[in-house]
Amino acid sequence: MADQAGDPLFQSHDPIFDRKELLHVGHVPDEERIVGRDDEIESVAAEVGAITRGDPPNNVMIYGKTGTGKSLISRHVATRARNASRGNDVDCGVLYVDCSEANTETRATRQLALSLKEGTGYEGNIPVRGVGTMEYYQHIWDVLEAFFDAVIVILDEIDKLDNSNILMQLSRAREAQKTDAYIGVIGISNKVKYRETLDERIDSSFGHRELFFHPYDASQLREIMRNREDAFQSGVLEDGTIELCAALAAKKHGDARKAIEILKEAGELARRTGSETVSEDHIKQAQEVAEINRIEELTSGATVHAKLALYALASHIVTGERETYKTREIYERYGSVCDLIATDPITENGLYRQLKEQAFLGVIESEKTGGGRSQGSYLLHRLVTDPKHIVKAVRRDSSLEDLPTYDDLAGTERATTDRDADLSSFS
Repeated sequence: MADQAGDPLFQSHDPIFDRKELLHVGHVPDEERIVGRDDEIESVAAEVGAITRGDPPNNVMIYGKTGTGKSLISRHVATRARNASRGNDVDCGVLYVDCSEANTETRATRQLALSLKEGTGYEGNIPVRGVGTMEYYQHIWDVLEAFFDAVIVILDEIDKLDNSNILMQLSRAREAQKTDAYIGVIGISNKVKYRETLDERIDSSFGHRELFFHPYDASQLREIMRNREDAFQSGVLEDGTIELCAALAAKKHGDARKAIEILKEAGELARRTGSETVSEDHIKQAQEVAEINRIEELTSGATVHAKLALYALASHIVTGERETYKTREIYERYGSVCDLIATDPITENGLYRQLKEQAFLGVIESEKTGGGRSQGSYLLHRLVTDPKHIVKAVRRDSSLEDLPTYDDLAGTERATTDRDADLSSFS
């Protein structure tokens, strides 16, 4: 077989990227690359730091919007705690679970057990399927007992778990004499009201502290972006691209993760089009792609009716002359959309709950307004992003791809099918 380096099908040199791993979401950068989170690092360290001395740590719950550094700081502090523990002859492990993927107690405990086994001499057989949750817990206790004095468990997007029993199991393991190892849990959630969903017994047992991470400002985002410049080949980034990328992210959400995603996508666009540099035009195009991805990510766990509610609001804005609409107006448009795809609508109250959830996620904003004596008070809803992004994100759902496109709604294409003709009801 020919040497890949000499195969013309594969480039031996990437003309755009040099250290692309710096732009990956899961990458934990060196300390000098972490910007604007000194106080947060110290706060998390104060809660779990006792573990480095062989003492019990505090459990902590970290709240904040996407891209505020919650996962990054948790993994950074946990890694430093593990390294510091070694200097005190404390065997400390670090475990990370993405609960948006391991979204059941069984999946989460299986991942914990398999992660604990990795890198140790544990000889127990841990099946990947066909066993119950309690068997995975038993493997966790066995590995901890044999190889660790302590462990820090990071449960990212913990609100995606189908139940929170894992918090009680981990926080009470030593008290219940399951293991002598200390277990410190760092829970991460975008939902500030997650604690209200916890069973009282679990909340009491977990006994956690709460920390809140605020969005990055424009100057912090610029520094974060500059710390990723060496992900690219020298001279590839044109002047102004870093500043534009940071400004777009700061204007939208203060989301560092999305800013990095925009920069990475801009590089990919430049490479696909054969450009030798990454320009401001690449950044603008990448920003639209990243925004659609953001909406799709936020609505990934939503019902079809939540997506249809967003689509109805977006179509109102595209075809109307206002930016805000009442729940009743959205419901009427939603009914027309359901007719288009032959789906039975939910009740107006049900739609209101779907809109409320989207407001909580930050996809829309809802404001209570007094309409005077004749109308009473009502809610006005508006999108926090371009309706084009909402339409494109919703239509990525394979069950909704037959909905009219943004161009259909905007009237930039002539209606030539029965479906397009139905759009007349949207005017």
